[in-house]
This record gives sequence, structure tokens and C-alpha cells, in this order.
Amino acid sequence: MKLLAITTSEKPSLWIFGYGSLVWKPDFKYKRSKVGYIEGYSRRFWHGDNFHRGDKDVPGRVVTLVEDQDACTWGVAYEVTDSQMEESLQYLNVREAVLGGYVTKMVEFTPREKYQGSLIALVYIATSDNPIYLGPATPTEIAAQITICRGNTGHNIEYLLRLAEFMRLYCPEVEDDHLFSIEAAALALVI
Repeated sequence: MKLLAITTSEKPSLWIFGYGSLVWKPDFKYKRSKVGYIEGYSRRFWHGDNFHRGDKDVPGRVVTLVEDQDACTWGVAYEVTDSQMEESLQYLNVREAVLGGYVTKMVEFTPREKYQGSLIALVYIATSDNPIYLGPATPTEIAAQITICRGNTGHNIEYLLRLAEFMRLYCPEVEDDHLFSIEAAALALVI
């Protein structure tokens, strides 16, 4: 069962899927949230950030989604209702699209809770044709970059550690090798 833009009270709504900083810091009003996953994508620290977690001289690394038929990415879907929709989308379009270089897609989101149907959610994805897209690197190379970067929102390592913490708290059975190997490499550099 797929739900799109309809709540039980028949007021229009939109689900927005977050898989990076949105999992701990949505910074927009929403009605409710659900932990779950989308299929067909891997989360990767392949996108540059020259505003929030880095600067134009030393861009930070943040996550994007890369198409991968065999993968799924865990995160949080937020429901915004009609009265919250315009404000939330304006905020996210500046945060993710204008400052972050992300594009939007609609994806199928599956909630963690049993017996809840999947729903359609909006997601922001940075693509490889973006000028600040950094692409693949080894976990050690990514960690080295993350440990030295800081932007207007804070240190890049905070972003990494909060994302890893979210996964351990809300999805403890999920192995995210990419995320956890970068976390281990970063901690080895700073401890």
C-alpha cells in the first residue's frame, strides 16, 4: 500500500526522506516522523560541502545517494502537512538545493514498524554532475578530509559521528560498512 499526499483527515501532506543531517536536525516543522529505508540506493560520503561542513578552500564531505540495486539506505521520513509544506520546502530548497547542490526525486519509503504500508517520499540527492561532487575515495582519505573540515553549521566530524550514532540507536541491526569504516578511520586520526 502506497500513500501519497493524503493523511487520515484527507488534508494534503508530503513525506520527506532524510538520510544525512536531516535524521538528527530536520530544522523544519513536521507532523510526525518514521524511521525506515529506501531501496535501490547506497549512502556515500561522496558530496562536497563548501557551506555547512566545509568552505570553498577545503570542502567538507557529506552524504548523498548513489544508485545501487542491491542496497537500501536507512533514515527518517517526515510528514509535513498542508500548512507546513510551503515553509518546509522553501527551507529545504535553500539548505539542500541552493547551498548543497542536491536535486529532488520521489522514492518509495518503507517504515520500520511492521504492518505499515510503504509511502512515497521526496528525497534530495547530489549527483556527479554537480561542481562540488567529490566522488569515491578510500575510507581513510574521506576520514582525513572530514577531520580537518569546518563550515557554518559546525565541524565535519560532528556530522559523521551524529550519523553513525543515529544508525546505532535507531537501526542497530543494520551494517553500514561505508559509514562505520569512515567513522573508525576518523576516530583513529583524532584519538
